[in-house]
Amino acid sequence: HSPFPIRTCPSPDMSACGDSLDLGSIPLAALNQTARKRLGLYLNPTNAVASDWMTVAELMGFTYLEIRNYKGCPSPTARILDDWEAKCPDVTVGKLLSVIESAERHDVISDLKHLIEENCREHLKKQDSPIQVAEVHSSIKTPECHSITVNDDPRGESPETFDAFICYCHSDFHFVNEMILQLEQTDHRLKLCVFDRDVLPGTCVWSITTELIEKRCKRMVVVVSDDYLDSEACDFQTKFALSLSPGARSKRLIPVVYKPMEKKFPSILRFLTVCEYNKPFSKTWFWPRLAKALSLP
Repeated sequence: HSPFPIRTCPSPDMSACGDSLDLGSIPLAALNQTARKRLGLYLNPTNAVASDWMTVAELMGFTYLEIRNYKGCPSPTARILDDWEAKCPDVTVGKLLSVIESAERHDVISDLKHLIEENCREHLKKQDSPIQVAEVHSSIKTPECHSITVNDDPRGESPETFDAFICYCHSDFHFVNEMILQLEQTDHRLKLCVFDRDVLPGTCVWSITTELIEKRCKRMVVVVSDDYLDSEACDFQTKFALSLSPGARSKRLIPVVYKPMEKKFPSILRFLTVCEYNKPFSKTWFWPRLAKALSLP
């Protein structure tokens, strides 16, 4: 039997569980980098007497050639988790634990149970916001979501919409300002949602961000840099955009790299075409190319 005290199957009835945590409904994105690194400490080492990351990858559905390519990664476990999440956006924490159980690595589940529980509870806290009520009952809007941007109608009759939500950290704002000049104040005439400029102060950051990304913006541009990788807000925005329902996920997410990076490009974005500004030969067509992508219906 699994030593994990809460159920890992995606059963709709979780009332029998000790903690009443429905892990089958909590997305894999709930596991933060600390939890993923800890999983790697258990599964990365090649193990002659127990299943390791290769068995887990096989149970996730990765092919022999894909698994072979992961061998050179610093942390194969972290990489397969990112890629599994990118290939199967609906995958859950419960599914991951079921895979680990099938690999008979109950020691991993037992030792990391408190960390996984903590991650799941933190995820549920972030989801516990007025925007969740609005999603279930689309005809109901909270007063907070009526006026969230500078040009919103206070009565909520005509919410402001944008061509793209810009995901960035403050240290990269000089490039975001250049983006504003090139895309808004030229013939492209695009309308960007820049949080520090367009969002009214005094609103709930998490609920307003999800409202803007899912309902107000047609696209999302992610300004990827070394500082972006350390930003909790950017991590939340990116993972939220990637975890949207199949219909909303058709909104294109565009990673932009504007300067050389010392850290590794995030695996969760590696399946997307990157728009690179930092290469001399690409600067000539960088802005028209990005503008065209943001102008598509």
